[in-house]
Amino acid sequence: MAPTHVLRCCQRGLAWIPVIFIALVVCWSYYAYVVELCIFTIPSIAEKIIYMVFFHLSFVMFVWSYWKTIFTRPANPSKEFCLPKAEKEQYVKEERPESQQEILWRAAANLPLYTRTGAGAIRYCDRCQVIKPDRCHHCSACDMCVLKMDHHCPWVNNCVGFSNYKFFILFLCYSLVYCLFIAATVLQYFIKFWTLCRRKSAENCPKNELPDTHAKFHVLFLFFVAAMFCISILSLFSYHLWLVGKNRSTIEAFRAPVFRTGSDKNGFSLGFGKNIAQVFGDEKKFWLLPIFTSQGDGLTFPSRLVNIDPEQPTVSLQPEANKSIEDVPASPLSESQNHLLGNEQHANNVTEHLENDTGSETITIIMERES
Repeated sequence: MAPTHVLRCCQRGLAWIPVIFIALVVCWSYYAYVVELCIFTIPSIAEKIIYMVFFHLSFVMFVWSYWKTIFTRPANPSKEFCLPKAEKEQYVKEERPESQQEILWRAAANLPLYTRTGAGAIRYCDRCQVIKPDRCHHCSACDMCVLKMDHHCPWVNNCVGFSNYKFFILFLCYSLVYCLFIAATVLQYFIKFWTLCRRKSAENCPKNELPDTHAKFHVLFLFFVAAMFCISILSLFSYHLWLVGKNRSTIEAFRAPVFRTGSDKNGFSLGFGKNIAQVFGDEKKFWLLPIFTSQGDGLTFPSRLVNIDPEQPTVSLQPEANKSIEDVPASPLSESQNHLLGNEQHANNVTEHLENDTGSETITIIMERES
């Protein structure tokens, strides 16, 4: 037990190395820009003031969003998704997967679940011993189930999910702005320092060149580092903006979620505007601030089972194999789902008929279509 505990502590300590590296780079960039460039290099006072004001604005927003991404604890499933003690003991004792699934089906009868495993079974985490809510996944690095898990990011030493996904997007946004601002304002001095007094004779040296001091090396490396991070962050930021517009997580982009009707990569898409609002909230004035404004509770999400995406074709409901439609729990919508589905929506009744295997019984399902 002791060696395992020590190993786990070492792993947790090593996991902070990328964060410490980023923190050191940011601290050095602050010193290089403020002290070496603005104070010792730029001759114009007006230029110094303008650069310093905009630099500190981008710096504060970058550090704020980065801090929130790191130290916001990932949201976990609530107690209602845990098996009762008696059923948990019965689940552990059962050796047959079929019997275990029967226990899970009974426990999930009143839960708002719309996604399944690839085989159509209830999604259950044996490690955390909870029924997984929709879009919830187990993170092996954090050793917990995370609501709407996107990925585990080593650069923040945290799992990116429902509770901090907005902060992560803003962290990418403001880090890109921070690097672009540095690269753009340092460029002219980078060129001057790069060509500074290469000729030995002083009389041949251009009069308007900057003095050859130790600030030269800080400015040169500052431009290289800012440009390098710009390229890497731009691609990642663009990818996550695309995910937000499609209402997908990184996991769902690689493996489409499985609904009662089958796998559907656009199953959670509500249209571009509502997809954006689901992450950033209803009030646009808070979108650019790293404060939590995401819609919902992270446990339930509107899907095309209850709200047809206007950009996608109509999905017909079919019962799972070996199960009748009555066996599938028809859970009511939560407050978060009703809130998301109610924004700017006009209800049109769309009646679809599903016939059973004998063709004699017709089930009418009334769904809301967004006009």
